Amino acid sequence: MLLDAKHVLIVVDDQGRKEHILDAPMYSIGRDPNCDIRLVSQFVSRRHATLVQLPGDEGEYHYRIVDGAPKGKPSSNGLLVNGRKVQACDLNDHDEIMFGPKIHATYQLQTQAAEQTRPQNFDETMIPLDDWDSSSRA
Repeated sequence: MLLDAKHVLIVVDDQGRKEHILDAPMYSIGRDPNCDIRLVSQFVSRRHATLVQLPGDEGEYHYRIVDGAPKGKPSSNGLLVNGRKVQACDLNDHDEIMFGPKIHATYQLQTQAAEQTRPQNFDETMIPLDDWDSSSRA
């Protein structure tokens, strides 16, 4: 059975809780209205952090969070991941990210069984083609 992974960032800021499905190679996070993930708070920088998608083995990927803009200055208040101040950190399921007072996010890696298109014991040769009449053919 194959597992499908969904990367989710759940953000809590001055406007409440928002869930972001992550699948792009990069996300900007901050107060600036042009950020991909906008944080509504006076306590966060305009370009507070960047999420970068990194490839793993067998086609999967994970995300790394980096303080500040990719080629810019770090944020004013920095980042805390699970209570530790970091410049950059590979995210794991249920990591807690603090951007400022009462402004935080939880990274989740949700896995579920992928649906299979046909049963494992499916055998096309078992379908009696003689029984089909011409009106049922596509």
